[in-house]
Amino acid sequence: MYRKEFFVFEQGRPVSALIRNYERKDFPELIRIQQECFPPPFPSELWWNREQLDNHVSLFPEGALCVEVNGEIAGSMTGLLIDFHLDSPDHTWEEVTSNGYITNHNPNGNTLYVVDISISPSFRKLGLGKWLMSAMYDLVIYKGLTRLLGGGRMPGYYKYAHKMTPEEYIASLLDGQLKDPVITFLLHCGRTPVRAVANYLEDKESCNYGTLMEWKNPFHQ
Repeated sequence: MYRKEFFVFEQGRPVSALIRNYERKDFPELIRIQQECFPPPFPSELWWNREQLDNHVSLFPEGALCVEVNGEIAGSMTGLLIDFHLDSPDHTWEEVTSNGYITNHNPNGNTLYVVDISISPSFRKLGLGKWLMSAMYDLVIYKGLTRLLGGGRMPGYYKYAHKMTPEEYIASLLDGQLKDPVITFLLHCGRTPVRAVANYLEDKESCNYGTLMEWKNPFHQ
């Protein structure tokens, strides 16, 4: 199981932080963080529920991580293993994660797929999302996987959809003309775009697109 202790800095002051695997006792806090991250009018039925979380810790506990700051849970990240090949990349979030229940988790998969990452708004200036992503990279290396993969929302795309294709929008992010709240964050975490995927998830801001982004295991042969 995973446990990493480190410090983050709040206004220049070091603060104790910990990344570990989440457990059933953490479920109320994880659901609370989802509610903080996705308040109404976001549909409440899309927040984590106890059955989904129970599947995470039962089917693939290694991929169920949370981060604490001074003993308080501040965020979480969840993944599952899939067998992914670049010659057939198209999928939806619902298909690849079994709608968040990860019942399709494949212990022999070659890819760690990101189901979700959530950081409580009151902790978002501490770089916790990047730390959680790094912990998942550790898991990719530890298990000898090919890559980490996930579809990122493109919440800035709707502003430009009338004059840019999704591919042109991604290119504008890569050459520094534009910034996107999610895709630019993932670039800062070391992820690289693979391709835009249509109908990835229901998301008006992204015009239902997702950007499939990977991190390749540098030790994988």
